[in-house]
Amino acid sequence: MKYGVVIIDGAAGLPLPQRGGRTCLELADTPNLDAMAREGTIGLARTVPPGMEPSSACACMSVLGYDPKVYYHGRSAIEARSMGIPIDDEEVVFRCNLVAIRDGKMWSYSSGYISTDEARQLIAALNQSLGDDNVHFYPGISYRHICKLRGREDTLLATCTPPHDIPNKPIAQFLPAGPGSELLRDLMKGSEVVLRDHPVNVERRSAGDIPTTTIWLFWGCGKVPDMPAFRQVYGLSGALTSGVDLLRGLARMMGMEVLDIPGVTDGLDNDYAAQAVRALKALEEHDLVVIHIEATDEAAHAGSIDDKLEAIQMVDKEVLSQFRWWRGDALRLLVMPDHPTPIETQTHSPDPVPFLLWGVGFTANGARRFTEAEAKSTGLFMEEGYNIMGRLVGGW
Repeated sequence: MKYGVVIIDGAAGLPLPQRGGRTCLELADTPNLDAMAREGTIGLARTVPPGMEPSSACACMSVLGYDPKVYYHGRSAIEARSMGIPIDDEEVVFRCNLVAIRDGKMWSYSSGYISTDEARQLIAALNQSLGDDNVHFYPGISYRHICKLRGREDTLLATCTPPHDIPNKPIAQFLPAGPGSELLRDLMKGSEVVLRDHPVNVERRSAGDIPTTTIWLFWGCGKVPDMPAFRQVYGLSGALTSGVDLLRGLARMMGMEVLDIPGVTDGLDNDYAAQAVRALKALEEHDLVVIHIEATDEAAHAGSIDDKLEAIQMVDKEVLSQFRWWRGDALRLLVMPDHPTPIETQTHSPDPVPFLLWGVGFTANGARRFTEAEAKSTGLFMEEGYNIMGRLVGGW
């Protein structure tokens, strides 16, 4: 038996008044996914335990079969693990976004989805001007980076807000606050001087692109606890493909192979077909493969209905079609978002998400399409979403 998991990040959402009260999953043209929904088992699962932050780190941990209440202690350290950044006992790490502020408001939490090459130049400049033995910036992908602090564990007590939670809102009330926040604010303020006239920003302005005006520090944490290997827990070897460091970090923590596939990104330019082909190829060596698609979540954060629909439809056309018509070994497939990212709020929600279990051993339970409403109508609900992996492997 072979197993597949397709995480369509943030694909679930709320009814859109401007589109006849339908959600993006309801609006999208998804013939493959809908056919599989009519053949498989559909329900709702709570991937974010009550009281926990609705981050992809927490939610994807659930989808991959690990209880976030036990293993989730912060996102930035997971990303640091993906990037090979060591965290010693007296060190802490923060996610460091390159953002754009205009007229005192959050203009773009991603600096207009700045390229990785441009971002690396800005991070290098920040290290040269603001870095020392106790402060170091590490380049990641696009706008997502890491700042490591030594000897300042007090900064973990600061209250920080993710920039994608405050689109077009005044930033003053969302700056780091409380114990340890002064250093974080000082670094953010200092970055403004470094970035203002950097050649990358000069060129972006001249091209009409959004410049990076400052860094934004949040999601601070120290070391994360070791997690038991996926093979140890589920008896299966696994591989994962994703365009973001977070999922790659989770894979390494679980002992999964990380697939490096040219063309895999976090946006609409993702090479969905290549991602699916390489993932299915990995099933020759592994028992299970995970495909994580970020483009749906990024589109929702940007508030773009059309881009979110396009991403969902590309997953259906280029990814799920290949699973549906795969002619290899017996197969079971899990398809689900990790969390909702409603267009209206442009940020994550802790609400339950629809899931599909399809393939050998799973039977139809009345759903006609893969949507939030259809999943709810089946009456099947998993309160502890991290058990979904056990259902995939063990059957319903």
